Amino acid sequence: MNALTVNIVAGAADILAQTPSTPSGPEFGKASPIGLVVILALLAGVVLLVRSMNKKLKNLPETFEPEHPEPDQEVDEGTDRGAIHGGGAGKTEPPKPTDTPPNLQK
Repeated sequence: MNALTVNIVAGAADILAQTPSTPSGPEFGKASPIGLVVILALLAGVVLLVRSMNKKLKNLPETFEPEHPEPDQEVDEGTDRGAIHGGGAGKTEPPKPTDTPPNLQK
C-alpha cells in the first residue's frame, strides 16, 4: 500500500470511530414561524373545502331515479343490449365464432 491509501484509510477510521455528539446550540430544536403559517394555511384550505363539499352534497337529490320513468321504459322496450346492429330483423341466435376477426374477413 502506498502512503496516500494508508492516510485515507486512517482518516476514515478516525471519522468512523468518533462518538456521535448530540446536537446543541442556540438554534437546535427551534421551528421557523414560516412553518406555522404554512400549516395554518393548509388547515384553512381544508376547512373551506369541507364546507364547500357539504354545501354541494346538500343540494343533491336523494335518488337519481326519474319520477316518471314511463317514457324511458317505452323506448327501452324490445331492445337487446347485446344485439349486433345490421344482423337482420328478428334474428335471435348469436353469431357463430370464426377463426378470423370480423374486421379482417374478406
